[in-house]
Amino acid sequence: MLPVRRPGSLGETLGLRWEDVDLDQAEMTIGWQLQRVAGKLLHRQRKTDASDATLPFPEIVTTALRARKRARDIAREAAGDDRQETGLVFTTASGRPIEPSHFRRSFANAGEKSRVRRIHVHATRKTCASLLVALNVHPRAAMQILRHSQTSVTINIYSEVSSDETRQALKRLGEHFIF
Repeated sequence: MLPVRRPGSLGETLGLRWEDVDLDQAEMTIGWQLQRVAGKLLHRQRKTDASDATLPFPEIVTTALRARKRARDIAREAAGDDRQETGLVFTTASGRPIEPSHFRRSFANAGEKSRVRRIHVHATRKTCASLLVALNVHPRAAMQILRHSQTSVTINIYSEVSSDETRQALKRLGEHFIF
């Protein structure tokens, strides 16, 4: 039996199928992942308590997915019979699954072109968690968004609080004391 590490959001993103995306309701079901295991690229079903979790998404994601669908249709038309149909949302121009290592490299290149600080793909989860904390999102909601099994993982491992937020919290606390 091959060891399987817990997949991150990249495997779930690259394994997302169009049939699991509802653009009208702005939600998706996360039930599949794409992973490289023992040299093979595998598309397989998630088997955890949180499997098949339906998650809503914001309008910016709806816009991006509609653009992705248009790009897929254009690539399908250009490739004709040479296009492989996988049903995946994120594919190469020929319709094949995207290699996770190629995605990581493209992500790094896009960041470099945009002149933003270089971070790993997985670090975007930490950024998301920290932004949710800064927006005062309830920890249980942040936990569900990040698909963690416990709020302690979301709060203690993934999220950070800025020094400015800490100062503001202490200032608010101090305002409640009467001298």
